[in-house]
Amino acid sequence: MEDRQDAEPGQPDAAASHVGEIGRQAGRGLRWSVLGNLAVRAGSFAVSLVLARLLVPEDFGVYAIAMAASQFVIHINDAGIIAATVQWRGRLEDMAPTATIVAIVSSTALYGVFWVIAPYFAQASGSEDATWVIRVLSATNLVYGLTAVRSAALLRRFEQDKLTKANLAGFLVNAPVSIVLAAGGAGAFSFAWGQLCGAVVTGVLVVVYARVRIKFGLDRAIARKLLVFGLPLCVSLGIEGLLLNADYVIVGDVLGLTLLGFYLLAFNISSWVPGLIGTAVRYVALPSFSRLAEENEESLSLGVQRAVPLLISIVLPVAVLLGTLSPSVVVFLYGERWAPSAEVLRFLAILMVVRMLTALAFDILAAMGATKATVWLNLGWAVVLVPALMIGARVDGIRGAAIGHAVVAVLVALPLATLALHRAGAVLAPIATALVRPLLGGALAAIVMLTLAQVVHRAPLIQLCVAGGAGLLVFIFVVVPQAVLRKLGGRVTELIPVRSR
Repeated sequence: MEDRQDAEPGQPDAAASHVGEIGRQAGRGLRWSVLGNLAVRAGSFAVSLVLARLLVPEDFGVYAIAMAASQFVIHINDAGIIAATVQWRGRLEDMAPTATIVAIVSSTALYGVFWVIAPYFAQASGSEDATWVIRVLSATNLVYGLTAVRSAALLRRFEQDKLTKANLAGFLVNAPVSIVLAAGGAGAFSFAWGQLCGAVVTGVLVVVYARVRIKFGLDRAIARKLLVFGLPLCVSLGIEGLLLNADYVIVGDVLGLTLLGFYLLAFNISSWVPGLIGTAVRYVALPSFSRLAEENEESLSLGVQRAVPLLISIVLPVAVLLGTLSPSVVVFLYGERWAPSAEVLRFLAILMVVRMLTALAFDILAAMGATKATVWLNLGWAVVLVPALMIGARVDGIRGAAIGHAVVAVLVALPLATLALHRAGAVLAPIATALVRPLLGGALAAIVMLTLAQVVHRAPLIQLCVAGGAGLLVFIFVVVPQAVLRKLGGRVTELIPVRSR
């Protein structure tokens, strides 16, 4: 970073100043990321409401199988090149030609592999009809491979505004294509073709916005550095892809497409916040913590100590609402026929919080260069998760699978993430004190919501407004400092016109 003052260890003021400077740059990028994600997620939500009425649960089940394959590929698609580019310590122009070659070769080879194994993957997941849906949807990863270095360049420069515009343009193509195809009877293909068309538009704009000269070349020394950093990260991301999508395969195989469709809907609802806030955070977390890691461990630790409580304070109230009022959420948004998804959502709300925290830990470890630690983190999680999902699905259906996911996340994933950060050198002890108020606020909000939900036996919307609204207010009053509340109250008062008598 230009014009910066190096913070020496033992100088808290310098470390805090540097963290603040990085925070301001990251804050601008985060605002744009949140704004763009909010628009895309709101639009995706509206589209999902339409598609839920045009399609049947079996179509959602087929799409879930295709998405499991596609999401697994996307996690390992670029051989870790995006992360390696973001944290590259030298000039971007020197490594871009080599990085571009590596990303394209990796994504093309993986697509070829999944084209061949698509029929076997579909059959193992319980639906041979998913074969061509997998092939179409996985083609989006070819686009991501072609544009990986350009996307990383935008993230590296904190130009999330341009990346946001590209994603919005892609969604504006994705939405009408999906709806028109669904209305025409295309079934699960409506999802796949919509996403592919949107990805192409986004990719073209990313290349234009990035302003990185398209040049191909292979420098073996640079390629070696990229792969030494990226391959462990690629393996870890592949395991993360397994973590996020193993339940689709297991539920589809054990319980069938209809129940998988209900499970997918609940999982999609639980993914709103990770998709909105989590994706935005990941756009800025890696470049931010990479710059802090360039300075010293004290600056990075201070950044971690500020980020974790803030993230929990944002995510926890939403998780409490989804967990306590899941029947009202599902029925109000999607109708009575999707009610079986509610019991799944209760437990996936817990998973949502853990996913946000482990994703942040993953980016911090990658920024510190501890990519091997991310492998052990995700591998330990996956080894316990897969049998837990199998047992849960067989014992208690989709509800059992969700319970298995939540229990393993809390008892295995969180401790492993904490241990990995500690071993990497991050000082975590001050975080415990900062979490007291959010956890207390979450507990009180849950009690209020559950109590009022028993009292208000009316339409789902009324229950959400009364019980959910009261619980969220309790959380705010407990967690947000009184000085901040008074300041906000004063500003609101200033905006209210007062008539002079």
